[in-house]
Amino acid sequence: MKIKIKDKQNISKCCFVCGVQNTIGLKAKFYEGEEGESIALFTPQSQLQSYPGVMHGGISATILDETIGRAIMSLYGENSFGVTIELNLRYKKPVPTQVELKVVGRITKDKGRIFEGSGEIYLPDGSIAVSATGKYMKRDLNQITKKEFAQDEWFKSDGKDIKTIEV
Repeated sequence: MKIKIKDKQNISKCCFVCGVQNTIGLKAKFYEGEEGESIALFTPQSQLQSYPGVMHGGISATILDETIGRAIMSLYGENSFGVTIELNLRYKKPVPTQVELKVVGRITKDKGRIFEGSGEIYLPDGSIAVSATGKYMKRDLNQITKKEFAQDEWFKSDGKDIKTIEV
């Protein structure tokens, strides 16, 4: 499946998932698909493993939660966030470390203040390793952080400029 990319999503300095200055973080780069998807690209390092060469299941939950929650940005702008109410995962295959992974999240139901979404972690061969569904509360950036965050720590991704992502 090819996803046409319409834009990069913002990242921050210190976030565990996207923070460029977080030395132990995932350093994921986020993109927005033309159909409203949020797409993350990241390479889990070996310190995120549970078993040798296998990413810890909690990290799978973390990246899926963030990617699904970010899908709301494509509908309501870069200062919209999804705050998790509920997250359910299905672990299908081990997720390797040290390889680039692709994560896709989307909105499945928008009820105004509450939305639901789904997402998947894709292995390099295109198969799905982990899938998730979740329920989120839509929040504006100024409802969950200080004004200075948006000015000093919230900026367009430094990720590659790409036109399509193949999963």
